[in-house]
Amino acid sequence: MLIAAAAKNWGIDASGCRARAGFVMHAASGRQARYGELIATVVSLPIPKTVFLKEPHEFTLLGKPTPRKDTPLKVNGVAVFGQDVRLPGMLTAVVARCPVFGGKLRRYVDRETRKVKGVRHVLAIESGVAVVADDFWAALKGREALSIEWDEGTNAKLSSADIRARFMRALERGGAVARNDGNIERALAGAARRVEAIYEVPYLAHACMEPMNCTAVVKDGRCEVWVPTQAQTSTRHTAARIAGVPREAVKINTTFLGGGFGRRGEQDFVIEAVTLAKRIGTPIKVLWTREDDIQHDFYRPASYNRLVCGLNARGIPSAWRHDIAGPSIFARVSGLKPGKIDRMSVEGAANLPYAIENLRVSYAMENAHVPVGFWRSVGSSQNAYVTECFFDEVAAAARRDPFGLRRELLKEHPRQRAVLELAAHKAGWGKPSPTGRTRGIALAESFGSYVAQVAEVSVVDQQVRVHHVVCAVDCGIVVNPDTVVAQMESGIVYGLTAALKGEITIQNGRVAQSNFHDYPLLRFDEMPAVEVHIVRSTNPPGGVGEPGTPPIAPAVANALFAATGKPVRSLPIRLASG
Repeated sequence: MLIAAAAKNWGIDASGCRARAGFVMHAASGRQARYGELIATVVSLPIPKTVFLKEPHEFTLLGKPTPRKDTPLKVNGVAVFGQDVRLPGMLTAVVARCPVFGGKLRRYVDRETRKVKGVRHVLAIESGVAVVADDFWAALKGREALSIEWDEGTNAKLSSADIRARFMRALERGGAVARNDGNIERALAGAARRVEAIYEVPYLAHACMEPMNCTAVVKDGRCEVWVPTQAQTSTRHTAARIAGVPREAVKINTTFLGGGFGRRGEQDFVIEAVTLAKRIGTPIKVLWTREDDIQHDFYRPASYNRLVCGLNARGIPSAWRHDIAGPSIFARVSGLKPGKIDRMSVEGAANLPYAIENLRVSYAMENAHVPVGFWRSVGSSQNAYVTECFFDEVAAAARRDPFGLRRELLKEHPRQRAVLELAAHKAGWGKPSPTGRTRGIALAESFGSYVAQVAEVSVVDQQVRVHHVVCAVDCGIVVNPDTVVAQMESGIVYGLTAALKGEITIQNGRVAQSNFHDYPLLRFDEMPAVEVHIVRSTNPPGGVGEPGTPPIAPAVANALFAATGKPVRSLPIRLASG
C-alpha cells in the first residue's frame, strides 16, 4: 500500500518502486519518500485482498541478533526508574498498612510523628495511614513514630496450616471439571498398577528489585503520573477515577521497571499516590520499603494437588487424574465465582500433552484472605512442577526412562517432542553424568511456546547445587534471538529461586516474611551455567518472557529424585536429614 501510494503521488507505475528501511524508492528517477509522508494517501486506498508475505530467507531484521538500546542507559545510570523521578515541590510519602489482609484502621495517634523534622502531613487513606514528608527518611521515621490501632477482622488468627486444611476440604468437596477425556474411573479400576501422590506449592512474593512506587500530580483538572507499570491503560483508568477527571485529562509517563513479573500490573501503589496528590495539592511520590513489598503483595497462588495415574500391563499410563484446589486470581480481578474454571489455575495441567487415553483434571476454587495475582508464567509455574514431577514418579513405577517415556507419549505433539529431544541431546541424556551429579528433565507449554530443560544437580552436605541447565525453546518465528536467550536465562533464575528458596507463610493472619533474610533470592555464586538452544520455526511467534520459568523447578526436582529415589512433592525443596 505504501508503494501504491508513492506511485500514485508520483504518477508512475508501481512495479518500478520498492520499499526498504523506511522509504519507498523509485530507482529510475531517484525519487524517494518516507513512509510517514505517504500515510495521507495510503488511508484513501483500498486494502488489498491478497497480501504476499516475505519468505523467511528474505528477512533482514527478523531472527537477527539486535543489541538492546536500553542496556547502556542501565549500565551508566542514566535510565530513569520510578524511584528516580524528581519534580519541583515534590513530597515523599510512606504508608502504614494493616498487617492482616482485610483489616482496617481503627484509630491512630500522630503526636510523635509530627515532631519528626520534615514531616508535613499525616493522613488516613483507604490503605492505611500516610506520612508525607520532605524526603523518604523523614517519612519513614515519621511512620515508625505512629501509634496505630488496627481492626484486624476475622482473619487475625489464620495460619498457613488453616489455609492448607481449607484446600484439602475443597478437594474433598470436588471441583469443576477442566478436562475429561475417556472414562477415568473405569480406567483406574482396570489399571495393572496405580501411582498416587499429593503435591503442594506455597504462596510466592514477586520480590521485584525495585519496590513499588508511584509519583502523581493532580492540578487544574488534570492528572499526571510517573510510574513503573505493566498496565498503562488500567493505570490511566485508575488515575482518572481517583483524581475525578476524564481519562483524556490523564497522562501516564512509564518509567523503566525495576522488575515487574506481573506485580506492576496492579494498581494499589497508583491509588495511594493519586489519592495523596489530590488531597494535598502538591506532587507526591509514594515509596514502599522492601518490608512493605514482601508483606503487601499480590502473591502467586498456593495450591494443593491430588494425582492418580493408572498403568497398563505394558507400563504405559492409561489413566491420569489431577485434582487441584487453591485460590483464583480471576475471582479477584473479574468476579469469577466458585464452581467455575479459572483457566489460568489449570494451565499446565489441563493442557497436558501426553497421549493418555483417559485424563481428568478438576479445579476446586478456595479463596483464602491472602490476595493473589499474576506471577511470572501464572498457573504454569505451579502445574508444570506438579505434573512433570509426578510424571517422573510414573516413569519410575513403570521402570521406564523419563525422557524415553515422554518422547513415546508425544507422538501427536511434534513441537513439544522436538524441544524435548533437543534439550536431551544437548545435555547428553543417556550418557554418564559428571561424578556426584544427576540429571532431571522437564517439559512445559505456556504462552504459545514450548520449553524443555535438563538440570544437572548435586547434593553436598544436604545442600542442593544446580550446576548446569540446558534449555531448548520453540517460540515460533524468532524476532530477536538475543532477547529469547536473555528471557530464558531470566526465567530460569526466577524459577530456580522459587524452587530452592521461595515460600510465603501466614501466621496470625499476616505474612511472616519481611525481607531478604527470610525471603532469600538466588545469589550470584549459586547461579548455574545456562545454555539455550532455539528451534528454527516458521510458526506464529509465542511468548518468551514467561515460558522459561515453569520447567526449571521440575527439572531440578527430578534430578534429585534420580539421585535419592525420593520424589520432591512440595516446594521449596527441602532435603530430609539422614
